[in-house]
Amino acid sequence: MGRCNLKESFIKIINNEAYILGMHIAPYEKGNIFNKDPLRNRKLLLSRKEINRLIGASTKEGYTIVATKVYFKGSLVKLDIGLAKGKKLHDKREAIARKDMQRETEREFREKFK
Repeated sequence: MGRCNLKESFIKIINNEAYILGMHIAPYEKGNIFNKDPLRNRKLLLSRKEINRLIGASTKEGYTIVATKVYFKGSLVKLDIGLAKGKKLHDKREAIARKDMQRETEREFREKFK
C-alpha cells in the first residue's frame, strides 16, 4: 500500500549479516492480531561480496550505511542503499542559518505581494 517510512533508518552488519533498523512499514489494515511489529529489524538478502564491501566502507570514521529508496520489482521489494557521512557541528549550524534566511526571505516576499 506504499506506507513505508525510511526516515531515521540505517543498516547495520550483525554477525556478518545485514539488517535494516528503524524502518517503519505500516501493518496490513485488513490483518488480524498476527500482524508483525512495524519497527522490527529486517534481514537483508545480500551476497557475501556485497556484505564485505559494506563492512569495509562503514568501518571508516563517521560513515554509516543508509537506505535511500524502496521499490518493487516484480514480487520482490528492493532497497537502494548508500554510504553516508554525518555533518560536523559547524556544518549543522551553517545549514540551520541558511534555512532561517530562506524562510525569512520567503516571509518578506509573501508579505510584500499580498
